[in-house]
Amino acid sequence: QVQVVESGGGLVQPGGSTTLSCAASGTIVNIDVMGWYRQTPGEQRELVATITQLGTKKYGDSVKGRFSLSRDDAKNTVYLQMNSLKPEDTAVYYCHARLVDGMGLLHDTWGQGTRVTVSS
Repeated sequence: QVQVVESGGGLVQPGGSTTLSCAASGTIVNIDVMGWYRQTPGEQRELVATITQLGTKKYGDSVKGRFSLSRDDAKNTVYLQMNSLKPEDTAVYYCHARLVDGMGLLHDTWGQGTRVTVSS
């Protein structure tokens, strides 16, 4: 099977920084797009940052200029560097990947989420 697993998160002070990681596992031939979304109670999931196979990045307006997405293709892993954190960034952050497995099947998979709390 294929899956994505998040790591990182926790409590960060306003203005601080932290990094989230997401690793895709299983037999993976291609990752079409991979990145992060976030959600707070009562709200829809919001785009944070994604990167396509070709390297095109997209950032949500609320995080642009503060967050940076990178990837390690050899490890099927993406990293979200989060800087200048604000209390409004408090959310559960979910990793998402659209990928092709070893059988040529396309998967649209979500991680379980990791909490980021920005508070003094």
